[in-house]
Amino acid sequence: MDVPLWLALIVVGWLGIKLVRPPGWLIAVLLLGGFLLADSVLAPVIDSAVK
Repeated sequence: MDVPLWLALIVVGWLGIKLVRPPGWLIAVLLLGGFLLADSVLAPVIDSAVK
């Protein structure tokens, strides 16, 4: 069974918010930080470390 990455991320994010109930500012910081890291010079290093 192949699940698209975007669907898996939505489900995991929704479950995390419902079960853990992190504060809104923490969600915003994590999303913004991930977005900024994806466009930084560290992106290739992170990509190779994840794979």
